[in-house]
Amino acid sequence: MNRLVREKLDEGCAVVQAVARDAALHAVLADAARATAAALKSGRKLMVAGNGGSAADAQHLVAEFVSRLVEDRPAMRAVALTTDTSILTAVGNDYGYERVFARQIEAIGQSGDVFMGISTSGNSPNVLRALELCREMGIATIGLTGGAGGKMAPLCDYLIVIPSKVTMYIQQAHLALEHIFCLIVERHYFGVREPADAAMNAALPRA
Repeated sequence: MNRLVREKLDEGCAVVQAVARDAALHAVLADAARATAAALKSGRKLMVAGNGGSAADAQHLVAEFVSRLVEDRPAMRAVALTTDTSILTAVGNDYGYERVFARQIEAIGQSGDVFMGISTSGNSPNVLRALELCREMGIATIGLTGGAGGKMAPLCDYLIVIPSKVTMYIQQAHLALEHIFCLIVERHYFGVREPADAAMNAALPRA
């Protein structure tokens, strides 16, 4: 079992290292973050959605926006479309699971918003429907995926593809990039600031 632990850690690290060397990917991430900050400054919002582990990622990222990532600062406007079980089950029952995110975007989305769809395969039907609707509504689209990008590739203004076909390694890299995405949005939204006082940071609780 020790050998398995080391093997899987090495494989996951290799994927993250490949991402760390991909300057084109870094540029797309930075551009997506810059566009998101501009949308937030204009009074718009970030919406995020995914399935399974990617649903957890959506909620995790939105928590960083609304609470904080590192420094204490005002909340940023973001919502995860994966959290309201009444909406998810009603839309799933009445219209089909492939519309659970699109229906929410139809309800609360506005031109100028940003939607981030997370799908390790790039082929999740409900993420694809959401991306298609965003195109119709004038909502900018960010895609986080793996492999070759899947069907979501042509639907994304900003596409971030992890060079792996293994779901857990894609998700590990996604989480790292989601944190960096939030950090870059903060820098553009609030302006680059000096690191917060260490004592103040230590006094603030973290989950």
